[in-house]
Amino acid sequence: MMPLQMRQFELRSIIGGGGMGTVYRSFDQALEREVAIKVMKPELVENLEALESFYREARAMGALNHTNIIHIYSFEECDGNRFLVMEIADRGSLDGRIEKEKLVPELDILDIGFKVASALDCALKQNLLHRDIKPGNILFNALGEPKLIDFGLARKAEGSQQDEAVIWGTPYYIAPEKIRREKEDFLSDMYSLAGTLYHALTGHVPFEAPEVEDVLAAHVHTPLTPPNHVCPDITQPTSDALVTAMAKNPAQRFQSYDDFMMALTAARSQLLVSRYRNQRKAEPAPPRAAGKSWWRR
Repeated sequence: MMPLQMRQFELRSIIGGGGMGTVYRSFDQALEREVAIKVMKPELVENLEALESFYREARAMGALNHTNIIHIYSFEECDGNRFLVMEIADRGSLDGRIEKEKLVPELDILDIGFKVASALDCALKQNLLHRDIKPGNILFNALGEPKLIDFGLARKAEGSQQDEAVIWGTPYYIAPEKIRREKEDFLSDMYSLAGTLYHALTGHVPFEAPEVEDVLAAHVHTPLTPPNHVCPDITQPTSDALVTAMAKNPAQRFQSYDDFMMALTAARSQLLVSRYRNQRKAEPAPPRAAGKSWWRR
C-alpha cells in the first residue's frame, strides 16, 4: 500500500505508532528532506478529547526549541486526516535498547539523562510539564542523539493539582505524589526520568510486582533499592544521583534540573577518571633503559 501521498509529503513506511496515531517515515518533496509524519487515527478525529490531546501535543512541542526535543514543523489537515510533520528520529527508542542490550552502558545513561533533563528544563521554562517520561518516549536519531517525544499529556506547570479522575502516567515510572493525588510539578517529571534511567542501567524497573496496584503502592511505600545494589558495577555517584532524584518526598529530590544535571555530570567525570586510572594500571610498565642507575646519597 505504500507509498501514500498527503499534500507534498510522500509517506513511505511505518516507523512507529501508539494509541493516538501512526508514525510514517516520509519525504517532503517541497523541501527535499526526510520527515516523520504522525497521522491521527481516523476513528479519533471526531473524539473531542482525543483531538484536544493531539492539538496539545502539537502546541506544546511547537513552542519548544531544544536539540533533545523532537521538532514540530507543522500541524496540518488533508482529506479529513489530521497529522503532525516532525523531525525524524528513526534509530529506535531507549525501550528498544533496554530490550536488546538488557543493560545500557553507564556512560550512555549519564549522557542520555543529562540531555533529557536539559530538554525537560527547557519545557519547564515554557511552563510545561511532560507527565509521561518513559523509555518508549526517548528516541534516537541517526547521530545517536536522544530526542524526547510525546507531549500529549503535557500541561501547564503552574497550578498542576492532580484533579483528574484518572491518574495519567506509566505505572513503572510514576511519581508517588501523583499516586497520592498531591500537587504535581517538575519534580514528578524528574522522578520519572530517574526511574527510566534506573531501568536502562539495571535492566529492572524500580519496583516490580505482578499487579499494577502493587507497583503503584511500592512507589509510595517501598524503599528504593539503590542501582549499585542491583548491579555492583554501577559507580556510587551515579547510584546516589538516581536515588536522590527518586526520593519519595519531592522536597528531598534535587530542587532544580541544574542540580540534577550537575550530579550526572560529576558522576560522568568520576566514571571517566576511574576508567582512565584502571586503563593506566592495566598497561605494561615501560622497559628500563640499560646502563647505570644514578641516585643521590
